[in-house]
Amino acid sequence: MFSDSPLHRTDLPPEAEVAESFWASLRYFNYYRIAVGTLALMVVVIFHDSLNLGSHDLRLFAYVSLIYSVFAIGFQFAMTKWKSWFNAQLTVQVLTDIFAIALLMYASSGFKSGLGVMLLISLAGAALVSRGTLMLFYAAMASIAVLVEQTYWVLVHDQASTSYLQPGLLSIGFFATALITNQLAQRLIRNERVIRMRGADLANQLRINQLVIQDVQVGVMVVDANGLVRLHNRQVVEMLGEDVPELDQIERYSMELSRQLQAWRSGTGPSAVNFRLPDSTKLIRVRFVEAGVGGGSFALLFLEDLSRQQEQAQQLKLAALGRLTANIAHEIRNPLSAITHAGDLLKEDVRAESRERLVHIIQDNARRLDRMVKDILELSRRDRIEPNLIQLSEFLPEFVSEVSTTESVRASVVTVECPENVIIEFDKIHLHQVLWNLLRNAIRHSKKQAGSVQIAAARRGSRVELRVRDDGAGVPTELQGQLFEPFFTTYSSGTGLGLYIARELCAANGASLDYLGHDDGAEFRILWQPT
Repeated sequence: MFSDSPLHRTDLPPEAEVAESFWASLRYFNYYRIAVGTLALMVVVIFHDSLNLGSHDLRLFAYVSLIYSVFAIGFQFAMTKWKSWFNAQLTVQVLTDIFAIALLMYASSGFKSGLGVMLLISLAGAALVSRGTLMLFYAAMASIAVLVEQTYWVLVHDQASTSYLQPGLLSIGFFATALITNQLAQRLIRNERVIRMRGADLANQLRINQLVIQDVQVGVMVVDANGLVRLHNRQVVEMLGEDVPELDQIERYSMELSRQLQAWRSGTGPSAVNFRLPDSTKLIRVRFVEAGVGGGSFALLFLEDLSRQQEQAQQLKLAALGRLTANIAHEIRNPLSAITHAGDLLKEDVRAESRERLVHIIQDNARRLDRMVKDILELSRRDRIEPNLIQLSEFLPEFVSEVSTTESVRASVVTVECPENVIIEFDKIHLHQVLWNLLRNAIRHSKKQAGSVQIAAARRGSRVELRVRDDGAGVPTELQGQLFEPFFTTYSSGTGLGLYIARELCAANGASLDYLGHDDGAEFRILWQPT
C-alpha cells in the first residue's frame, strides 16, 4: 500500500543495478562540491575575513575549506574507481557536506553568515538520486547540525533563545526540499524510462518497416515536397532501371514519374496512373498516397510492374490450359476407344442381339463426349454474364418442379425453404446450371424419400446463403479435397466437370461454392455477397 509513497520508491533500480545516469548525477554534484571548497579557499586567501566568512575563526574556516576540497577530490576518484556501493558513497558525501558546512557556519559567527542555505543545495542534489528513507535521514541530519550549531551560540555566547526561529524554518525547508525534489525526480525517472522504452520500440518499428519495405514485391518510394527521394527499395531500381542513390531528385529516376507526381500534388492528376517507360516495354502502375502527418508534405509512391504481372498471369493461364488439355485428351480417349472397338466388333458380328448391344455402347459414349464438350463450352463462356435480380422464393419452386419432371423424381423428395425477401443478383442461366448440377447430385445420392433433399435460402445481413443438402452417405473425408477438381468424379458415367464448372460460374457472379461436411449427408453452400 506504500507503493506510491516517496518513502517507498519502486522506480529506482536496485543497488546492484544503479543506472549510469545516477552515477553521472553524483559526479556532477561532486563538481559543485569541489567548486564550493575551492571558492571558500580563494575567499580566505584574497579577502581574509572582510566578507564575514571566517569572521569568528578564520584559521578553522581555511582548514575546513581545504579538507573539504581534498575530500571532494577523493570522492571523485572513488566514484571513477569503484562503481559500487552507491548508497554508501552518497551517504558519506552528504554527511561530509553537512559536517563541513556546519563547521564553516561556526567559523563565520553562526547562522547569520547565511551558509546554512548551502545545505539546501546538498539535500536537493541528494534527493534526486537517494532511495527510500535516506533523503529524510539526510534532511534530519542537516536539521540537527543547524540546531546544534545554533544551540552552541545560545549556550556559550548567550544569544537569545528567539534566535531558534530562523534555524527552525530552515530545518522545515530541508524536509520540504527533500520531499519535493524527490517527487520531481521520481516523475523525471519514470518519464525517462518511458521515453527509453518508446525509443527502443520506435527503433524496432523502424527496423521492421525497413525490412518489410525491402522485401515487398512492389516498388516503394518516399518523396518530400521538394521532390527529394528520402527512401526507396531495390524493386524501384529493378523497375525503373536507374540505380540512383537516396536523397536525390525524383527526376533522376524518371521524368514521367516526376510529372505524374506534380500533377497529383496540384490536384489535376489521378491518385493512380499507368505509364510506359521510354525505350522499354515495361508498363508501370504508380499509386500516390499522402504520407505526412497532419497534412504533411511527404508522398508515398507504390510502383507495380504490370508487364511482369501480365506475363505471370499468361504463364499461369497457359499452364492451366495445358493441364486441362491433357485431362480432356485423357478423358476423350476412353470413350473414343470404346466407340472404335465397338465399331470393329460391329463389322465382325452381324447377329442382331450383339449389334444392338454394340450400338448402345457407341451411343452411350457419344453422349458422354457430347456432355463433355458442352461442359467445356460452358466453361469458356463463364466470363460472359448477364446479372439479373432473382427472387428466390419464385425461382426455386419452379426450378425444382422442372428438375423433378426431367429427372423423373417425385416432387415430395425435394423440399424448398425460402423467405419472401431473399433476392440475389446472378446470371439466371448460370444459377440454373449450378443448382441443376447440385440438385441432380443430391437426388442421385439421397435415399429418394420425402424430404431427402432440402434447398434452403436465407439472408445473413447483406449476404445470401443458398444450401443444398441430402440424406445420403456424404463424401468421404479423404475425397473432399478433390471435389472441385476438374475431371474428378465417383460416378461411372460422369464427366467430372460439374462441380468444377459450378464453382467457376459462382466465382464469375461474385459468389462462392463450398462443401460443408456432415455425418448424415452432404451439403453444398452458395454464398453471395453484393459488391
